[in-house]
Amino acid sequence: MSLAHAILAALLECSYSGYDLAKRFDGSAGFFWHASHQQIYRELSRLEAAGYLSCELVEQDSRPNKKVYSLTESGRSALSDWVNRPAKVNLIKDELLIKVFAGHLISEAKLLDELRRHYRQHRLNLEHYQTAVLRYSTDVDQLSKSQKCQYAALKAGIHHEMARLTWCEDVIRLLASDVAKETVPEKNFSGFQGES
Repeated sequence: MSLAHAILAALLECSYSGYDLAKRFDGSAGFFWHASHQQIYRELSRLEAAGYLSCELVEQDSRPNKKVYSLTESGRSALSDWVNRPAKVNLIKDELLIKVFAGHLISEAKLLDELRRHYRQHRLNLEHYQTAVLRYSTDVDQLSKSQKCQYAALKAGIHHEMARLTWCEDVIRLLASDVAKETVPEKNFSGFQGES
């Protein structure tokens, strides 16, 4: 997947300015693809030049004018072609796992601190997914195809974060048993809305 495909997908439902699109990548779109604002602006220019996006200059009185980008038929077709191709199965590429693998080189306390830091971030990520999934009705069978697909992607994020939390807990418990038999962070991510 490339940033271009993530941008085309983000523009499927409505038009965005570069600034609003970058904010969206900081929020919901960022669940699945991280990009800096500079990367997003650069890619928007490329996609417009390729004819995949159209751009309208919107004049504003009290603020600088803004460019609002929309998906063209050519862009929609390119995205559809990409969606129709088989997706690569991602291999694990995770810096933390390498650090844990070689974790005997640092103190247990330092490694535990790093695991706790990741645990806290995964808790926040899970909360964001849970909030996002609330947009969808509790009767998922009544959702449109588009909504079902978005819901399914968010559910994958929820399951991923839950698995990472469980793994962090297991490793903290394993390493803490060598240090001070410390308490593992309490689980309370079950029973959230949107879980089926």
